[in-house]
Amino acid sequence: MNTDVIVVGAGPTGLMLACELALAGVRPRVLERRTAPQRDSRALSLHPRSVELMDQRGLLDRFLPLGRTVPGWHFAQLPTHLDFSVLDSRHAYSLFIAQAHTEALLAERARELGVEIERGYEVAGLRQDGDGVEVEVRGGDGRVETVRTGYVVGCDGGRSVVRQSAGIAFPGTDETFTGVLGDFAVTDPAALGAARARGVLVAPLEDGVVRLVYLDPERIRVPSGEPVTLEEFRDSLTRICGTDCGIAEPRWLSRFGNATRLAESYRAGRVLLAGDAAHIHFPAAGQGLNTGLQDAMNLGWKLAAVVNGWAPPGLLDSYDAERRPVGQSVTENTEVQTLLAELTLVPQYQRPATALRALFDELLDMPQVNRTLAARVSALGTAYPPAAPDADPLVGRRMPDIGLTAATSDATRVYELLPAGRYVLLDLAGDPDLGTAAGWGSRVTAVTVTGRDDHPDLGGVTEILVRPDGHIAWATRTTDIRARRAERHEALTAWAGTGTGAGTGT
Repeated sequence: MNTDVIVVGAGPTGLMLACELALAGVRPRVLERRTAPQRDSRALSLHPRSVELMDQRGLLDRFLPLGRTVPGWHFAQLPTHLDFSVLDSRHAYSLFIAQAHTEALLAERARELGVEIERGYEVAGLRQDGDGVEVEVRGGDGRVETVRTGYVVGCDGGRSVVRQSAGIAFPGTDETFTGVLGDFAVTDPAALGAARARGVLVAPLEDGVVRLVYLDPERIRVPSGEPVTLEEFRDSLTRICGTDCGIAEPRWLSRFGNATRLAESYRAGRVLLAGDAAHIHFPAAGQGLNTGLQDAMNLGWKLAAVVNGWAPPGLLDSYDAERRPVGQSVTENTEVQTLLAELTLVPQYQRPATALRALFDELLDMPQVNRTLAARVSALGTAYPPAAPDADPLVGRRMPDIGLTAATSDATRVYELLPAGRYVLLDLAGDPDLGTAAGWGSRVTAVTVTGRDDHPDLGGVTEILVRPDGHIAWATRTTDIRARRAERHEALTAWAGTGTGAGTGT
């Protein structure tokens, strides 16, 4: 076996996955067909849950100086924005940061962890058997090398060769309309207000560059594969806004469509999918990159556990069970947003579509509605279904980043316990002996908490097992020490595999 895992694609998803694997002691081989990092940035934001993930891995201080925080986000470009600031997080904001920066920072972290990113290589095909996968890798000189590996993860985008070679279906809908974006070094600042008023998205980037994104009713049926010209961009802006906004010197022009597809499965044997290889959709509310990062965070520790030989039964299968429903939710809410935009561009539907948008905007002004959609778009509301029907209500949810005083750690809050990528066992009720966790010492960080912030969801909880991705694997409210130790032993075995040495739970 040449390598344990081949990650195909060095975009944000593939790089995040490579970091997670390397953190767990698995050195992946990362193959990227592009010969140089991507200069242009289709995505421009890290939403709250993705910001939390960077915090959990001790990386947030690298990201914050390169972006700016905004307290909310748009939904279908409606006037009333989603308010992230009311959500339960230390990072209840989006970080406006170019995708190129996100990729560069993740690549830097991957290299620190010993990961080599091999550029100029693409996968031509693959075959798998019960013991591994044979991957045909084509280099820049055109020669094809056959490499054998234990697992392959396709992070190679919407046209994923990995997905196609594995025979995973990609059902969904073809594009019905397209939008256009352009990054410009020169614009007329006085005209940008008029552009915003006419529904053009105006986003200031770095070095004075401004991004303009629009839907032109007369050009929405142009296929996404047709290149955008500066002349077309000027004509469309003039038609929509009455001015071309003084655009000149385009840095990047691109057309994008609303094709929406979701992989029939995120796993076929030893081949797995993440990011755009698993789900594509219209870039409504900026959810694509964020969903891919969260796929990688969910998959990385599970796949590493399998490679390292301690994964309990069904752990890797839980990746598809947990993340595919999230992908379905994202594709569905982007289709709703797309419909709200598309109908206003079709003459016979303009009047009812305008009324429908006004109704949605009125609903967004209701705190509970706004909070529900904000939790969904931010991914702070993501909760995974518990395996046991009698599990504590906390199981599957994000662990709150409460402040704490710990007898066995210098950490002052929960997320400071997660950078190593291990499970974290929090004793909130003062068990004088956490010895029953010793048998999982290399996989679990056990911490006795002597003081902590109050949190309404944690009332009565005596012990919590936090997964490497920050979700809650197990929680108990049992106060009897012997019973709690028995529950703990069962939970650790179910999630972290068979322990070695100490502890039977009694």
